[in-house]
Formats: sequence, structure tokens, C-alpha cells
Amino acid sequence: MSNNNPSYEIKLLYDGECPFCLKEVNFLKKKDNNRGKVAFVDISSPDYCPADNENIDYATAMGKIHAIMADGTIITNVEVFRRVYEILGMGWIYAITKIPVIGWFADQIYGIWAKYRLQLSGRPNLAKVIQEKEKAFCATK
Repeated sequence: MSNNNPSYEIKLLYDGECPFCLKEVNFLKKKDNNRGKVAFVDISSPDYCPADNENIDYATAMGKIHAIMADGTIITNVEVFRRVYEILGMGWIYAITKIPVIGWFADQIYGIWAKYRLQLSGRPNLAKVIQEKEKAFCATK
């Protein structure tokens, strides 16, 4: 596990090329109000470095939402939203997902959303997006 004493409580990895993701991230940034409780990391940035993010590569991060707790623990799916919202004082929004059956159901719905979010935003499918990003990455080397 990396980063001995980070200033954030959670690091949220997000797709900065996704309009839906950006809307959510902008909302969360306002709620964080420059307190630094949440570190926002754009995985689509040319500066994104898996080594700085518990070795979560672009393809993995694009498949579903990931976050990294200050202690290096990696979390995914609805748990990410639950934790971020709790940290920002809005835990009540996702509190119901703590109930196992409802949490499982929420993860299933999120899985469908994650699978189709690119197409819903007018982007190519995940394989094509990853292929294009890898080409761009290799071109900058």
C-alpha cells in the first residue's frame, strides 16, 4: 500500500471524458468545498499514472468506478459512492445500500450502468475507448 500520510480520506478515480461522470464529480467537488477530503483523479488525463493509484490501470478503472481509501484499500461499485457521500456529510443518500439485499441490487444496477455509460454518452464501446487511449499513450512516449 502506498502514500504513508495522504491528506485526503478517499481518492476518487473518474473518467474526465464522460459527461455524466463530470457532472457528478463537479457536484462532489462543490460539496468538498476545497477541504481536500476527496482527491479527484481523472483517469483520462495523459498524466494519469497507475503507480500513483495502487496500480489501477486505465482499462480496469474504465470498467467500473474505483476509489482508494487513505490507507490504500481499493473499493469499487456503489461502495465508492457510499463512502464519498459519507465523507462529504451526505451519507444518508446512499445509507439504504448498506442493507445487504439492497446493496447487492444497487451494485447490479450500477453494473448495467457501467457497461452502457459510454454508449449513453455517445462514445464508442469500452474496448474501442481503451484501444484509442492506448494509441494516444504510445504516441506520447
